[in-house]
Amino acid sequence: MIMSTVSLIHAPTYKLNPLYADLKQLLAPLGGIQQYVKPGDRVLLKPNLLTASRPTHECITRPELVRAVAQLVIDVGGKPFLGDSPAFGTARGVAQRNGYLPLLESLDIPIVEFHPQRYQTVSDEFHHLRLSKEAMNADVVINLPKVKSHVQLTLTLGVKNLFGCVPGKMKAWWHTEVGKDVNRFASMLVETARAINPELTILDGIIGHEGNGPSGGEPRPLGILAAATDVFALDRVMVDILGVDPAQVPTIIAAQKLGLCPHPDHLYFPLSQPQELQVSDWKLPQQLQPIDFGLPRVIKSTFKHLYIRFIQEPQLH
Repeated sequence: MIMSTVSLIHAPTYKLNPLYADLKQLLAPLGGIQQYVKPGDRVLLKPNLLTASRPTHECITRPELVRAVAQLVIDVGGKPFLGDSPAFGTARGVAQRNGYLPLLESLDIPIVEFHPQRYQTVSDEFHHLRLSKEAMNADVVINLPKVKSHVQLTLTLGVKNLFGCVPGKMKAWWHTEVGKDVNRFASMLVETARAINPELTILDGIIGHEGNGPSGGEPRPLGILAAATDVFALDRVMVDILGVDPAQVPTIIAAQKLGLCPHPDHLYFPLSQPQELQVSDWKLPQQLQPIDFGLPRVIKSTFKHLYIRFIQEPQLH
């Protein structure tokens, strides 16, 4: 029987020195960062950079976590860079608003925008799926999601965070293309995660974001760090820790249908056990919303014409 390893620890603080030590402890059972990063590797650090509008509400991956992971990468000779495609604004703009720049600049870490003119088809089922070449061409991808409730998908964890590797206008297209079919949208997210196949996912659960997330909720201290090479395994155990029914989480359902989501009995926990980190009364959204945001038909039509123009341009190389 193949077991998926998920490393879990209690981590109470974002202070850099103890956080760095906590990350080393977290990754030790997985072989340490050197198991995934070799000297000279270009390493994409993919945080959740959702928005610049609520910098004190824990809507994004904390910059301290990204900085500490970057230091681990540098320690073994890797070359980290930060990249994302935020829902609103640029990666640099969102990072700046949320206090990233001083920490990144202290290690000379560049921020790379996922530009919309560079796509790569990666899925047979979703044949219009395009992912950023900046992400696909990295030697190593380290996925750095935030624990959050989500008004469309119940929870956003490791799988959903990789949707940020779809350039901005394409994310808007997928919200309209699937209409109100949340299950198809979730399947697209799972296919995206499978295509990117991050070498490592490290989840920021020191402070989560509960309620009407991904941005309209409130901070919730959890004191959790989690790491795995299998992003689907990590998401599955976090659903249990938060006390959420897996049947309420479309990305879990989609991963199960594709045979990618391991059964809880097939998960191995070398450090803390899930029951030691159990969260009581985690708040989910008050009411779920449709994937397409209820956009007016004229806006949906605009996205459609933009998409057709993009995929017909001879830039897919």
